[in-house]
Amino acid sequence: MKPDDTNGNRPTAERPFRILIIAGSNRRQYNCPGVDSKARTLMLRMADRLPQEWEIDYEDLGNVFARARIQSCNACVSTSMALCVWPCNCYEKDNSKEPDLMWDLDLYARLDLADAWAIIAPINWYAPTSSLKLMFDRLVCMNGGNPREELIEHKNPELAMKLEHTPEWLGLSLNHLEGRTAGFFCYGDGGGDELDQEGRPKLLKHEHKHYFEPNDEPFENDRESYAPLVWQCRYGGIEVPDDLWDYVEFGKNEKYSDNQAEDLPRHDGALKKLDAWTERFAAFVRRKGKVEPGKYRAFGYKAPGHFLRDAQLAWREVRMRTGHPPEASSPAKQQQLGLNRDVTLSPKKSEGEKLRE
Repeated sequence: MKPDDTNGNRPTAERPFRILIIAGSNRRQYNCPGVDSKARTLMLRMADRLPQEWEIDYEDLGNVFARARIQSCNACVSTSMALCVWPCNCYEKDNSKEPDLMWDLDLYARLDLADAWAIIAPINWYAPTSSLKLMFDRLVCMNGGNPREELIEHKNPELAMKLEHTPEWLGLSLNHLEGRTAGFFCYGDGGGDELDQEGRPKLLKHEHKHYFEPNDEPFENDRESYAPLVWQCRYGGIEVPDDLWDYVEFGKNEKYSDNQAEDLPRHDGALKKLDAWTERFAAFVRRKGKVEPGKYRAFGYKAPGHFLRDAQLAWREVRMRTGHPPEASSPAKQQQLGLNRDVTLSPKKSEGEKLRE
């Protein structure tokens, strides 16, 4: 059935199971690729085959022209875990200066509402797609992020550093989505028709071929391309059973233009593998049961106003631009030691521009 977000207010035992399927390809027919991805087709196929008495939510992360993209993580956690707010407050919904697809699509709430996530996506350059990597980078806050931004006045680094060393922090830093299940179904084409008989790129010049040793090419099992996302989930208590982490290859030795979604029916083995994975996914989720929500939920979260806090942080930035960071702060220490060389009235100016002045 279609998702009904109001069921998030009901007791767990009284609501239906809920699944979120993510198509992680960057391709959409409404941008320069001009064609929808195979991930989208596989996502819809899976949705049609899951138990229809469950709530089936799904989303396509493909790039649509003029639509917001998932903004990159600002790495607040590297300053302080307490500066990394759950759910992410680096960006916000419908913001014109820094539009963010994570917030515009309510992905934090939808991930929270689901008992299980199914990720279907291609391998790009031995790794997950950029859209998926961006999404999971922005989920660092689910692993111990700060659920009470008022304690750090929205985004005050010095207050966050102090909070991280208090007894109170131990009760705040939780795995906010722990207990859910995630399955990963990734696919690839083995390089299409780009490789020669030795397994090296055909376009590679002879003098450089010794740098590309086919026997050293990652991975023995190409599902390992998604290991960073799998282990991020496991790190935060999101269960990823080994048999729900799968890979299928199709389209090897074919031109990319001959390996589109409409060509999937002739790759019968790929579709059968997806269907078998879907059955295992559904069986595991049903057997495990519904997941109780965490203490601090993304569903129903209303971001507090922060106009005054923004003004205070703007003043902090002005001071740093003029070489007067907060006393005893990390920027002050770095400046004193000559580590950052970042006193500037124009922080948007690139280092390359400065070098060429």
